[in-house]
Amino acid sequence: MNSADGKNHGGNEGAIVWREERGGGARTADFEAGGQRIAGWITRQWAACGAFECVALGYLAASSALIAVFAENLAHPVKLVSVQALVATMILGLCLVEARVAERARGRSETFSAKFWRFWRHWYPHLFFLFCFEELGKFVHLVTPGWQDAKLMAADHWLTGVDPAVWLEQFATPARNDFMQFAYLTYFGYLLVLGGVLYYRRDWREYWSVMTYSATGYAVGYVIAILFPIESPPITATINCIEHFGRVRGAAFPSEHVAGSVAALWGAWRHRRWLFWVMLPLVACMCVSTVWGRYHYVVDVFAGMATGTLGYVIGGWVMKTRGPLATEADKTSGAKRARKCKPEQGISTRQGV
Repeated sequence: MNSADGKNHGGNEGAIVWREERGGGARTADFEAGGQRIAGWITRQWAACGAFECVALGYLAASSALIAVFAENLAHPVKLVSVQALVATMILGLCLVEARVAERARGRSETFSAKFWRFWRHWYPHLFFLFCFEELGKFVHLVTPGWQDAKLMAADHWLTGVDPAVWLEQFATPARNDFMQFAYLTYFGYLLVLGGVLYYRRDWREYWSVMTYSATGYAVGYVIAILFPIESPPITATINCIEHFGRVRGAAFPSEHVAGSVAALWGAWRHRRWLFWVMLPLVACMCVSTVWGRYHYVVDVFAGMATGTLGYVIGGWVMKTRGPLATEADKTSGAKRARKCKPEQGISTRQGV
């Protein structure tokens, strides 16, 4: 009896061990399957993104990292990071939905759904730019507690020998003031008009190139503005009240008005030369109006020109590397490989004949 009990006991132990091993293997398989599903979801999300999204998501990641490092300087850092994550998720979701709808509509007549999602896929960058501008007001003292205007005032005086805004007052008249205000407001139309022309002509690669130039210029400028906050030149009591109680406190170094305008101007030079010549005098007057209206220092303007040009250069590189959309980049690389193979195929055919 004892030996039989011992044998049964040993068999039971073996069964228990086998069941445990089987259960552990099942859990491992479930974990691996879950990991593969997550990896597949990330791959699909990334495949739907293009060059613009690389820049936009990169800026969100960089600003979120700054929030995490300097969280003690913010009143609600968790809220800001959550908003950043929400915006990134919305961008990824929009790209994925539009890509799926476009894939289903391929080879057939365009449906309302395809047009609807394509419209929002191409025009959401303007809303993203507005979001970044509004959010910048929360970041002015994220890294540096004080304003850096004294340094820019000294730089302006070193460049010009005078206080530029005060010196320009001798030329002020009601008509000139109105014109300069109009010139300042033309900034809001440059990217809309250029993008509208390219969208209407269905020049998708050129459209996304212009958006990527602008996004890169803005991203570089915003990071600099976070690290080097400025207020603005001394202004009138009314404007000062608006600036004080408005949503965005302070100006920006470099000037984002100038950076965005110059990036769009480079895009017009590259893709719509006739529009470049229309925009050039307006952009020049807009740059002057930023100093005339005491919105920016002179060095803000020069720095904005440099930042916009840098956005054009880096954005062009991102477009070549990533493409307007990931699928488009794959097609481009495949076409290049096909062109390289054609001469070799022709030679081998002639040799066979």
